[in-house]
Amino acid sequence: MSNQKIQSTIDELLKSLCVNVDGIDIEESELHPIFLVRSPDSKILIGSGGENLRALNYLVKKIVEKNIEGDHKFLIDVNGYHGKKLEELKQQARILAERARTFRHDVELSPMNAYERMVIHSLIGEDPDLSTESEGEGKFRRVVIRYNAKDLNESD
Repeated sequence: MSNQKIQSTIDELLKSLCVNVDGIDIEESELHPIFLVRSPDSKILIGSGGENLRALNYLVKKIVEKNIEGDHKFLIDVNGYHGKKLEELKQQARILAERARTFRHDVELSPMNAYERMVIHSLIGEDPDLSTESEGEGKFRRVVIRYNAKDLNESD
């Protein structure tokens, strides 16, 4: 029931901003629901480097926290932008993880937001040869992929 309330909140906010919306679909993921907004005004909603989309997510979460009881974790995506960016990020992380494993040294990723860091931590967290750690402050916070050195006498 609360997903419909969140969907309605997103729709009402976008209409009040005079943004054209073709529809809002709800996709269940393993972490949380994703509200997929289809809009011809995606350029406005996404903004430069996804800044407007991050702001929209923040704003809707604050509205939902205030008006709908309970703990609500969700993500808003516009025309698949966030999904594409996450796939690119995962691919980059896989390449850098392989580099850390091959060269047996730590690899530092570019600064990213908390959600992107969480995705990287969960992606790399299952690898016994690697671990991840966040370093830095604020908008400069990034993930470091660490190679877990093994005893050289052990056979691979």
